[in-house]
Amino acid sequence: MRFIPHTKSDVASMLEAVGVASVDDLFPTVPATLRARGGLDLPAGLGEREVMEHMSALAALNDVQASFLGAGCYRHFVPAAVSVVMGRAEFATAYTPYQPEVSQGTLQATFEFQTYVARLTGLDVANASMYDGASAFAEALLMALRVAKNRSRLLVSAGLHPEYIEVARTYLGGYGRGEIVEVPLAADGRTDLRALESLLGDDVAAVAVGYPNFFGVIEDVAGASRLAKRAGALSISVTAEALALALLRTPAACGVDIAVAEGQSFGLPTSFGGPGLGLFATRAAYVRQMPGRLVGETVDDEGRRGYVLTLATREQHIRRDKATSNICTNQGLAALCATVFLGLAGRRGLRELAIENTRAAHRVAERLRREAGVELAFGAPFFNEFTIDVPDCEQMFARAVAGGLVPGLRVAALLPERREHRNRLLVAVTECTTEADVDMLVQRLTARAAA
Repeated sequence: MRFIPHTKSDVASMLEAVGVASVDDLFPTVPATLRARGGLDLPAGLGEREVMEHMSALAALNDVQASFLGAGCYRHFVPAAVSVVMGRAEFATAYTPYQPEVSQGTLQATFEFQTYVARLTGLDVANASMYDGASAFAEALLMALRVAKNRSRLLVSAGLHPEYIEVARTYLGGYGRGEIVEVPLAADGRTDLRALESLLGDDVAAVAVGYPNFFGVIEDVAGASRLAKRAGALSISVTAEALALALLRTPAACGVDIAVAEGQSFGLPTSFGGPGLGLFATRAAYVRQMPGRLVGETVDDEGRRGYVLTLATREQHIRRDKATSNICTNQGLAALCATVFLGLAGRRGLRELAIENTRAAHRVAERLRREAGVELAFGAPFFNEFTIDVPDCEQMFARAVAGGLVPGLRVAALLPERREHRNRLLVAVTECTTEADVDMLVQRLTARAAA
């Protein structure tokens, strides 16, 4: 996109047209004490070559390290075609698809995105415009409260991402209704279904479990869903690593009513932790309570296929007391990236990628056990992320980072109040993890054991 600044004569002509003497006269309501004084302290402009040299010098300052970080943001290969399509002007400059007659490209891309999400989750209908996995989870809880009007308790697994739970508490704090009750984990890292059953009652609106959970463990979602259904509550699955959905049973097959996920793994780089992309799908019976947007396919008067906003019960489109959410950002470019990525991979390619990830993670876990004497914290199956016990985790982590390796996420950094996690490390492995990275991790943990 080009930026062509106005000349002084352009500005003078526009001021004359509106009948004011200066730009400052356009802002009489802003007190003089709050206005900027003097010009901006900016360096002189540079030519293209000089700018490239300057940016290269800044990039060289980055400390590039081998990393096993995951915990909701995963390093996956992004094909060049994703950025090429996303960068096309008709997508990059598009805003929101309010006018279908001029927004067919954006609407079709959103429709395809919804189709992919519905297929991944196995559920009837999927929406668009969720900010990220955490806010999608919070919206799922609010939706459950709308569906179950006379219920207020929300049973949430302690295995969910702690930041997701924090976001949900923030949402509910302004909603005026809904109480989150955490369900403890069993020794194998999965939600304790006996504890869940004991907490269920006729005041529970929903049960939410991870799939996989924060610790990388693959939960018994079907078992949790059966218990929820028996108590008349909705079942919610929460997935921080959406690639897992290409390998696991679909949430719908596990009896889930609402499935949410973080879609960053599909075509979005890790960057500095964003942007994210919320995936949200549900059963057709609850579509009227679904937040966000729903794009549908139709035909015009001449029988030609077209796309329209079928359902958009946001407060921009409907009375605030009738709105299902106040989500305002389209999140369209992030959804487009995911759509292009999923289209390139296809069903078979996505499954192969998921298999590659889980095999790589299990190989690394086995090497750590065999060569470094490191044991898994939990015995349940995992996808591409697992939790290990490291007796001197803080010291080992500091030494590893100083040596150019981020060995994973210190669980205690996000759960400082849980003493059982104070020496646990969450390790993520993807197709981008190299053998050299693994060797560094094994060496660091072996040196820790020998120290």
